[in-house]
Amino acid sequence: MIILNKVFYFCAAHRYGNSDLSDVENQAAFGDDLRLHGHNYELTVSVTGEINPDTGFIVDLGHLKKVVQEQVIQHVDHAQIEQDIPWFAGKQPSTENMVMWIWEQLSAQLKAGQLHRIRLQETPTIYTDYHGPQALPEG
Repeated sequence: MIILNKVFYFCAAHRYGNSDLSDVENQAAFGDDLRLHGHNYELTVSVTGEINPDTGFIVDLGHLKKVVQEQVIQHVDHAQIEQDIPWFAGKQPSTENMVMWIWEQLSAQLKAGQLHRIRLQETPTIYTDYHGPQALPEG
């Protein structure tokens, strides 16, 4: 299997908190992340599929960049995720939720190849990988 990886960057802010929890419970669960703060995210979109014999590519990189820009980056760059993106209403703006949202935004938009993985790096030591809803265990 061949996997093509393309990296994108965006800056966004978020704030954690749960209105169903008390102040003490929120502090215990989220600590300093209760305050509004931002990150310089690194998004890696991984695509797999058949290599086009005419081009030697799995996917047209121009098309991939356009789709990611229009479906993801223009919505999250310099946004406050939980306030500016309706999908996050009632959800935490965690990288775990963000990779699922990004997958939904991109999965049906590719003309060739298919998504293999979304990786979202929030800090130098924290990133989340998502291989799509079919990879989740039944529960």
